[in-house]
Amino acid sequence: MDIIRLCAWGYAALLGFVILTGYIPAFIDANDMIFGLFRRTWYADGLHLVSAIWAAAAAMTSRRASELFFQLFGVFYFADGMLGLLTGSGYLDFGILINGVLDLPLSTRFFANAPHLALGGVAILIGYLLAPRTRTAVHA
Repeated sequence: MDIIRLCAWGYAALLGFVILTGYIPAFIDANDMIFGLFRRTWYADGLHLVSAIWAAAAAMTSRRASELFFQLFGVFYFADGMLGLLTGSGYLDFGILINGVLDLPLSTRFFANAPHLALGGVAILIGYLLAPRTRTAVHA
């Protein structure tokens, strides 16, 4: 198994952990918010579950499927994080449609969107930089 498929397995595990954080009391504050920033919702859990399944399926299928996962997932999540940073609402959870632009402090917008910016940004690096550099004739 090559590095790109291993990274996809890592993302599957990480996204699974993201779901679990909403059910671990140590991560929940008095207002039932995860890390004081995120409200646990069925559609956020569903989005992360589908993403974890997508990553695992890509890792099981092939290197090319894993590369495509990182390229698409990276762009989707990073764009969601950028929209959230600029407007306070993302699009993957339909927040921009449901809540519109929110008047939140920049620090709140940053910390609330940092996970998608980081996950998406690293996925873009894996899909568009690491994958081509580690591709061999066998994987091409």
